[in-house]
Amino acid sequence: MNDEQLLRYSRHILLDAVGIEGQTRLLQSHALIIGVGGLGSPVSMYLAASGVGRLTLCDHDQVDLSNLQRQIVHRTSAIGLPKVASAEHTLKEINPEVVCTPVAKRVDETELGRLVAEADVVLDCSDNFATRYAVNRVCRKLGKPLVSGAAILMHGQVSVFDFRRTDVPCYNCLFPEGAEVPELRCATTGVLAPLVGLVGTIQAAEALKLLVGMERGLSGALLLVDAIDMDFSRNTVSRDPSCCVCATLNTTDTEH
Repeated sequence: MNDEQLLRYSRHILLDAVGIEGQTRLLQSHALIIGVGGLGSPVSMYLAASGVGRLTLCDHDQVDLSNLQRQIVHRTSAIGLPKVASAEHTLKEINPEVVCTPVAKRVDETELGRLVAEADVVLDCSDNFATRYAVNRVCRKLGKPLVSGAAILMHGQVSVFDFRRTDVPCYNCLFPEGAEVPELRCATTGVLAPLVGLVGTIQAAEALKLLVGMERGLSGALLLVDAIDMDFSRNTVSRDPSCCVCATLNTTDTEH
């Protein structure tokens, strides 16, 4: 690191859990962020500020006036622009050293696999089950750590699936695909603006810990956030023996 980097990241370097070695790891790391809306805003801003060297931003949507209540990476002047372009502009202002790669389209599972394969950590900041299941399948298959978040109304959740290990549960173990779980959207249901900030900030913290090699965190756990009573509860997530995603992994392992 040069003198400017030593100063910029000095408060990280002072942490025993990070230090120069950990900060160097961050500078050499690559994070894939799926969605740069309410959750992806604080995620991308904190990862950029923290010095994660490469950020791939994946989102097909454009900035809308209704987004600005909570999607703090975007500005009023960015209305109508692709969200990834708007976010890239803000992140470059926060930290010009960060290399941003915008992907302004919906990606199929094959292309998602390519993006995930290139990343060191994946952050699912999407707002729908179809994307979450697809990201989970690909991360499980490729052994990439996944930090998943969600927020709606006054409630949020964060979980970490460190697929660098094969014995951990996956998102499908927690919420089986095909189960009758209601899918709520901010556009029709609403969400408290700072709640997505809380959830996204926790996601960013968990991603940074994974990248610097900290073992303690939310791996194998589900953190629930109740913004009404400002209550945080942590629940252990177990691997589901009947999970079809994990079963596919087991089959693959056996074949190899």
